[in-house]
Amino acid sequence: MHISYYSLEKQDAFQFRGLQFWRRYIESRLTPVNAFFRFVTTDIFTWKTQSNNLPKDFFDFIVISHCFFTDKAKRVEASNTYKQIFATSLKNSGYILLIVQDKKLFKIYDVHQVENQEQEKNVVDKFLAELGLESVWYKYLTSTNSRQPLSGVEFGKFAREKLPKQLYMSPILQQYFGQKHQLHYTLDDYIILAKKS
Repeated sequence: MHISYYSLEKQDAFQFRGLQFWRRYIESRLTPVNAFFRFVTTDIFTWKTQSNNLPKDFFDFIVISHCFFTDKAKRVEASNTYKQIFATSLKNSGYILLIVQDKKLFKIYDVHQVENQEQEKNVVDKFLAELGLESVWYKYLTSTNSRQPLSGVEFGKFAREKLPKQLYMSPILQQYFGQKHQLHYTLDDYIILAKKS
């Protein structure tokens, strides 16, 4: 099961390709395989209408990527939905992979991110406890190789000198949104593997 901030599957071309892949490589297999469900941000807030469609004790693995909120009301609503999914649809032996942007993770608890791994572990543990989960493993992936955020000017200089340019997205954003600068690929995410408490 994958819950994501991005909604590319709502675009016809992506949906068609996914369906073709499913028919060619999944449905045609002789051995049974686990099904794949995908939700996007808007689906989380209409969960009640979809909850009957998910099988009980079915999923071995759930991925939630970039679908966490700093707004308290949305965070509580999304967390309650996730807890319901974990309780009813995740097998007891199953795992959850959470991908959360560092700024959001620390902003939720009004904590300033610094080079302090004990503080970082406490924030990750608190985040997981609110979801009814316990940590198996986590890693911080960052473009700058530092937990301490750079200022906008410092990061801009770092990106221009060290990070690859987004050759395809930048022109679109410049054309349609009037963005003046070239974007670079960056990484600032916590990858957290967890299981039910």
